[in-house]
Amino acid sequence: MTAKPDQVSSDELLARILSSLEDDKAEDVVVIDLRGRSSVADHMVICSGRSSRQVSAIAEKLTERLKSEFGRICKIEGKDQGDWVLIDASDVVVHVFRPEVRDFYQLEKMWLPSGAGASARTV
Repeated sequence: MTAKPDQVSSDELLARILSSLEDDKAEDVVVIDLRGRSSVADHMVICSGRSSRQVSAIAEKLTERLKSEFGRICKIEGKDQGDWVLIDASDVVVHVFRPEVRDFYQLEKMWLPSGAGASARTV
């Protein structure tokens, strides 16, 4: 049975996203807690795929799973290029990068205050 999109907590959504990323062999997964820091989402997930094809596949599978399991329609940007895909799942925003692109933009540094141990975790 599919849960209604508004009945899924951000923590449940995050857990399913992390499971999907693990299933699809995403690398260097980092979760940043945005609660109290942003009104956009509760969590940000940043991860890498080894190639443009894998980045696109990770994003496609994730959006399919969230739609079929939670009825959640995600906004997605950049899937066709495969360098950096942004998936907006409402309470959780996911960035999937090729490693070189991730190194260039360094989103973790932008969102993590110095000495941030509690607000981010590597999965």
